[in-house]
Amino acid sequence: MKRIGIADTTFARYDMGKAAIDELKSNDTGFKIVRYTVPGIKDLPVACKILFEEHNCDIVMALGMPGPEPIDKQCAHEASTGLIQTQLMCNRHILEVFVHEDEGKDEKELAWLADRRAREHALNTLDLLFKPEKLVKKAGKGLREGFEDADPLKI
Repeated sequence: MKRIGIADTTFARYDMGKAAIDELKSNDTGFKIVRYTVPGIKDLPVACKILFEEHNCDIVMALGMPGPEPIDKQCAHEASTGLIQTQLMCNRHILEVFVHEDEGKDEKELAWLADRRAREHALNTLDLLFKPEKLVKKAGKGLREGFEDADPLKI
């Protein structure tokens, strides 16, 4: 049975892990979910590595909500770099699902975005793990997780 890891943080202002798990369960095709929650986004790379190595996950979603300040953006970049390194070390995918606090115009939109992005990436996780051919059909379409999709470019 395939295993999907959910790594999330207590720093986030919205329970993105819960939203992702809810979406995964509503599309259950026979897998186990393992959740690992850490304090902040810079803790996510090791959480993902633990999910791969100690919990035998096949793929992991790393969910976090960096704050709006320059130091928060720097921390998000460092976390992202760590997630990339972890993917390369473990030879498995980590879907980075970050929502920066300054992406929403107000708290209501921010919560909506966090929920939507987590759910849309949960579907990407399922496609990547079980039906990668679905992603091939979506290539170059300007798809975005959260806000509206962008129009694909044409020659």
